[in-house]
Amino acid sequence: MKKKGYSTKGLFGQINHYDSKGKKIGESRPGIFGGMNHYDAKGHKTGHSDRSFFSGVNHYDNHGHKTGHSDRAFGGGINHYDEYGHKTGYSGPSFLGGVDHYKDDDPDE
Repeated sequence: MKKKGYSTKGLFGQINHYDSKGKKIGESRPGIFGGMNHYDAKGHKTGHSDRSFFSGVNHYDNHGHKTGHSDRAFGGGINHYDEYGHKTGYSGPSFLGGVDHYKDDDPDE
């Protein structure tokens, strides 16, 4: 797996997202009815995430189409899947706090 970036908590409940070089690429803010709204680096809304019925989180684009889901992984991390159920990555606790994100190896890259 290749490190894709990391996320840290902000002052007002938001989560700031950074690429592997430390450049801010977006943020997620708590929604009014739960879940999180996602924004790019320019502040444009790109989608949202809501808790699923059993466990985990469902992810949607800005038009309401499901783009994937995330479930708990062994050891305290989170596995990420696309809309077809294929694993696309993993997120786990960072050594210095926050969360590190990893992308599954892609033979086409």
